[in-house]
Formats: sequence, structure tokens, C-alpha cells
Amino acid sequence: MAGYAPDQEIELYEEIKYEPIVMCELIDKKFAFRSSQLEDGDIVCYQKFLSPENRQKFRYPDVPSFLEYVYNRQAVHFRSLEKSKEDDFCLELSKTNTYDEVVERVAQQLGLDDPSKIRLTPHNCYSQQPKPQPIKYRGVDTLADMLVHYNQTSDILYYEVLDIPLPELQGLKTLKVAFHHVTKDEVVTYTIRLPKQSTVGDVINDLKKKVELSNPDAELRLLEVFYHKIYKIFHTSEKIENINDQYWTLRAEEIPEEEKNLGPVDRLIHVYHFTKETAQNQMQIQNFGEPFLMVIYEGESLAQVKVRIQKKLQVPDEDFAKWKFAFLSLGRPEYLEDSDILSNRFQRRDVYGAWEQYLGLEHPDNAPKRIHAAYQNRHTYEKPVKIYN
Repeated sequence: MAGYAPDQEIELYEEIKYEPIVMCELIDKKFAFRSSQLEDGDIVCYQKFLSPENRQKFRYPDVPSFLEYVYNRQAVHFRSLEKSKEDDFCLELSKTNTYDEVVERVAQQLGLDDPSKIRLTPHNCYSQQPKPQPIKYRGVDTLADMLVHYNQTSDILYYEVLDIPLPELQGLKTLKVAFHHVTKDEVVTYTIRLPKQSTVGDVINDLKKKVELSNPDAELRLLEVFYHKIYKIFHTSEKIENINDQYWTLRAEEIPEEEKNLGPVDRLIHVYHFTKETAQNQMQIQNFGEPFLMVIYEGESLAQVKVRIQKKLQVPDEDFAKWKFAFLSLGRPEYLEDSDILSNRFQRRDVYGAWEQYLGLEHPDNAPKRIHAAYQNRHTYEKPVKIYN
């Protein structure tokens, strides 16, 4: 036993096995090898004897606890969620560390006083990206639970530093709402945080405090937009807890005065931009740009509606003259003449889903092609965007 002084008291342990769990037992020095079931090839570990007072000074005061540490030791690479491709720092942790122990170590590394403001997100081993859903406050028991992904184990975690403690944030619903001003060209995206039991009306009231309205009495509405179509106008009494803004764009806008007093035959219709593409000898409609709602009045011709559309979109005469207008139902365009009365076409009131009907504006999509889903609503006449938190 190298390093052993004869007058120094020691403790002996037998390392019985290391996999799949560590088993290490204290050897009673009073017994013979045979009585202790020690045989040729067995592993015996030794350490200095520590008094109860001295044992408290060490994190791993004996051989079994040290072997447990070595067995569960895990180097974890932490990345900021905003820079998900770059390692920020690495910590040596234990797979048995609790949720609180892990976030406390991360907070210490970042010089943060409140560990509850740390939110962690697991790593997807297949996509090499952060998982869509972060880890809830104390939502897992140990570090091992944070790192497992199906049958694989990762060594990467992503972190965020929140402006409020995570337990408080989890009681809130966070929505990103793009506000479209009536006259200004700029779209501003606001982050709205409200209790989960709040309603769409609460979102609108909160938004009114942050945006610039055309007049103090202006009313707002909240729309759900996906792939350049309006899929829903939210009722003000609807709960916000189940609203998803991860794939759908939430858009807020003022309700025009003309929509507030519709006659029995007047209609609020959907107006979408589109182009035609031919694929495998079949004509396909491709929507693009910003969809919008518009009132058509009883007896109003397409020529009259076109004047209002050009004014709304501020399209130059030369370009607008080349646009074609069509009534679309079930994805099939029926081209319209200036003399056509639109209210004769739009008879249905349930214009969503498979039976959707809309006025299509056919013209070239001159916007740069973008792949990322966050840009799915961008088009030629798009307004510049600001994001406020």
C-alpha cells in the first residue's frame, strides 16, 4: 500500500462491481480474508480514517461516495438559447444532481443571484437543435432526466436568463402579436404576458396601452394567420391558454368603421394575394403576402371594389393595371369582370376551412424567397417589422 504510514489508521473497502450500479462495501479488518469473502482478483480500496467532524468537510468523504461521483460524473456543455450552435461554458456535474442543483450551478457560473430565473431546454440528438419545449420549473428530478432523448443521452443543455422567476412565468401565457397600424407602413411585434385564464379581450386591452391608435376610441381585433390566409378572428371572450403562436401568426389591427354597421346583404370577405404554378401538369394556387378583410356592399361592382383595394395597398397604377381578380372557392379561381357584382358571389358566411371563399388578387410575387417559417407572411408590399418585448 504505497503512501501508507504504519501508525496511520485506514479504512478498507471492497469494490464489488461498478456496472450497472456501484457496489462498494466496508471491510471489517478484524475478519480474515476468507470470512470477508475476499478472493484473488478482488479489488480493495483504502483511505485515511476520518472522524465524523472531518467527514463533514468533504463532498465525497469515503470510497463509496467517491466512486458514485466518478460513475455519475457528467460534463455538460451549456449554450445560450439565442446562440444555439455555440458552446458558452462547460460544467462538471453529476447525473444525480437535482433540478435545483443544476440551475444553481448555472446561476453561479453566470453570476446570477436568483437561480429561478434560469430556464433550461433539452437537446434533440437527431435534429441537433433545442427541443421545442423548455424544461418546466422542477419538471424533472435529475440531470440524467434532462439529458435523455429517447434511447440516447446528450451532453448539451440550452439556457435562458428570464426577467422574472420561472414559476411566475409559467403562470402566465406569453404571446407575440404583430400590430398592423392603419396608416403607418411599419408592423410592430409586441410580447404580451398575461395570466393563463385571461381572455382575448384582456390581450386587446393590454395591447391598447402599448400601440399608437388612429383615435382613442378605436377598436382592435385579433386574427390568426397561417400561410398567408386568415384562419380565425378571435372572439374577445375566448381564453388565451390554448392559443398557439409558435406556428400561427397572431395579428392585431383596428376594426374599420365601415365594418361596424353592415347591412343584411353586405359581406365581410377575405382577400388574398395569389399566383398560379403548374406542377405535374396540374395548376396549383400559391398564396403569398398579407391577407386582409374587406367589406363589400350590396350591388357593389368589382370596379368599385378595385378602387378601394388600390387605395388600401397603395399600388402604382402601372402595376395595378396588370392585376387579375378572381373568386376562389375550394381552390379554383373564377376570373371576374369589372361589371360583376361581388355580393352575388359571396353568399356564404362560413368562409373558413374546406369551404373557404375569398377574393383573389393575382399578380407576381416579387419578394425574395425565404425558407424559414418565421417569414412565411412576407411579401412584396410587406411593412418593415420592429419587435418589442
